[in-house]
Amino acid sequence: MSSSAPAPSSTASSTSSSTGSPAAGPVLSARQLDTVNKLVDAAVEEVRAVGFGGLTIRNVAARAGVAPATAYTYFGSKEHLVSEVFWRRLKALPHATVDGRVAPPKRVGAMLRDVAMLVGNEPELSAACTIALLVDEPAVKRLRDRIGGNIHQRLVEALGDDDPEIIGALELAYSGAMLQTGTGHLSYDDLGDRLAGAANLILGGRR
Repeated sequence: MSSSAPAPSSTASSTSSSTGSPAAGPVLSARQLDTVNKLVDAAVEEVRAVGFGGLTIRNVAARAGVAPATAYTYFGSKEHLVSEVFWRRLKALPHATVDGRVAPPKRVGAMLRDVAMLVGNEPELSAACTIALLVDEPAVKRLRDRIGGNIHQRLVEALGDDDPEIIGALELAYSGAMLQTGTGHLSYDDLGDRLAGAANLILGGRR
């Protein structure tokens, strides 16, 4: 039987541990946060079962035991929901400790490999994230901006420099590789090595 949770509001408890609609929605109560977590977990299972094409908010809600109307309160589209899955995985990925004895190309390559493999071992989910994150939708754009900022910071940390041209080239290599993988033009098995190779080419013999 489906359960319902209160809709998020600007007066929600200030003691909750997260914002709900991750694209910077209001602070959620513990009960609301639990509902959002159930929806995100159910979305991953649903994508594994039916792929992005068969994914619907209604089916995710049913799998999570949440009323469809409640699910739509937090996620207005399946693209928003899948984008949230990727954002949560990225946010949970520990930032690597920089070892100055390792050359920058290797540090950056390892960092890109770690981020790429957040969904790289799950082809259906990786393809879903690629499609979802390209959608022109305000909630998705806000998550895209957060994801871009997080990856930018990781690149700066791994490189040890905030050179805009180099960081921009690395960001372009990453986004291009993820797009090619999500659309089936690059195999998941090759993704990590190709990104590491691209980092090495961009950075050359940098030490």
